[in-house]
Amino acid sequence: MASISFKGNPVTLAGADVKEGQDAPDFRLQKVDMSDYTLESGAGKTRIIAAVPSLDTPVCDAETRRFNEEAAKLPNVEIVCVSMDLPFAMKRWCGAAGVDKVTAASDHRDASFGSNYGVLIQGGPLDRLHARAVFVIDPNNKVKYAEYVSDIAEHPNYAAALAAAQ
Repeated sequence: MASISFKGNPVTLAGADVKEGQDAPDFRLQKVDMSDYTLESGAGKTRIIAAVPSLDTPVCDAETRRFNEEAAKLPNVEIVCVSMDLPFAMKRWCGAAGVDKVTAASDHRDASFGSNYGVLIQGGPLDRLHARAVFVIDPNNKVKYAEYVSDIAEHPNYAAALAAAQ
């Protein structure tokens, strides 16, 4: 189990860590157009999936904007940003931020992504939000890269995630 904190305070996560080399767990998310996004939605492509607590926080905002910029340089890679934000809020945020190359998807319905990828926070002020993590999944749905950011208030290792997606 990943050891995660928020500004130095430990947080408890539901589910087991996802490891490089394993089959990617399935999930069901809701995109901003209210359609479903699942593991199979991106099959055949490399995917960078970034779990964040909320797009309306400074680090999540900066991270999603950074991945949106990087998406233009990665034509065969789909980038998905997952949080518990409602699809309506995600759509508003993406429009205001000019984020148009990242797929924003909400885990609000059943937390299947958070539980299956070991990022769902249990208890405390961030209860039911996601810890910050980045996963790279290959076209055959194998996990190529998994990073659980040790402190939710910090940025992920962008260079490592992007290199894994190449």
